[in-house]
Amino acid sequence: MVSLLQEIDTEHEDMVHHAALDFYGLLLATCSSDGSVRIFHSRKNNKALAELKGHQGPVWQVAWAHPKFGNILASCSYDRKVIVWKSTTPRDWTKLYEYSNHDSSVNSVDFGPSEYGLVLACASSDGSISVLTCNTDYGVWDAKKIPNAHTIGVNAISWCPAQAPDPAFDQRVTTRSTAVKRLVSGGCDNLVKIWREENDRWVEEQRLEAHSDWVRDVAWAPSIGLHRSQIATASQDRHVIVWSSNADLTQWTSSVLHTFDDAVWSVSWSTTGNILAVTGGDNNVTLWKENTEGQWIRINYESGTAIQSKQSSHHPHSHSQQQTQQQQSHQQQAPSHPGPSSDSEHSSNLSNSQLSN
Repeated sequence: MVSLLQEIDTEHEDMVHHAALDFYGLLLATCSSDGSVRIFHSRKNNKALAELKGHQGPVWQVAWAHPKFGNILASCSYDRKVIVWKSTTPRDWTKLYEYSNHDSSVNSVDFGPSEYGLVLACASSDGSISVLTCNTDYGVWDAKKIPNAHTIGVNAISWCPAQAPDPAFDQRVTTRSTAVKRLVSGGCDNLVKIWREENDRWVEEQRLEAHSDWVRDVAWAPSIGLHRSQIATASQDRHVIVWSSNADLTQWTSSVLHTFDDAVWSVSWSTTGNILAVTGGDNNVTLWKENTEGQWIRINYESGTAIQSKQSSHHPHSHSQQQTQQQQSHQQQAPSHPGPSSDSEHSSNLSNSQLSN
């Protein structure tokens, strides 16, 4: 059964673009076009515990680091900056680090798995991706860039889980090996790309082509011991696509989860990786679950029952497959940052990793 747990009046002075719960689901961070980030208790009163001000433009997204590093939050903005915040208490926050080496809006941030240390990926409208790594012993940050990651701009970024998806009940597997660092990105070129760290630099490993409009969000599913990996992508073409791969990530298959009534802005997996939340320009949040036959079904909000999606298609994508896609004229003229063009668009992105089973 899906039910409403809490409503919070953020008291932001402009549109709220993103909200994210921390690792434990206790603290909620929100960000807005008013240039601020606000922190709330998710299960107590609705008053903000703290208001973080440091950006000079709309703040598009926030992301929490793993709690082993303390209470650390990253925010990114149209002002081309990424700010990393740290708190000693939920009410007391200070600026830990500021990164301003992008030439255009920074649209997405995502902290990597804790096994890699304190590392943050950033996606920008200047077409590049930055990977920021902190030496926590000395408090020194190192930045590496992936230039020209997507033409026109990069809208979204997500990390591959650190653990290789070994079969959960395979007795032959005595240890789980640490995987190679990988990222998935989505851009204004309609492409989804997978990046792999190799010899201290990042290289393009896969190019996944199925969307016909800007890719607005990407989300790599958590690894829970399955023999496959999954990535969800959301696009202005009104489609959500779930990409599935074998264990060695060399072959990817796309499945259209559903065709929505409007552009799709955000996708987010549950912590167990078996439920996908979707939100978009239709002002709805829908929850989806894959059944035993590999079909995606929508969980009904009122009754908790499942409704099968009628539209599902599968297409294999190999590493060697390259297709040329034509950019539509209206895409070339539109801005490459994720700013909303109306009040119904991009007004409610999803909190990551805290959906119930």
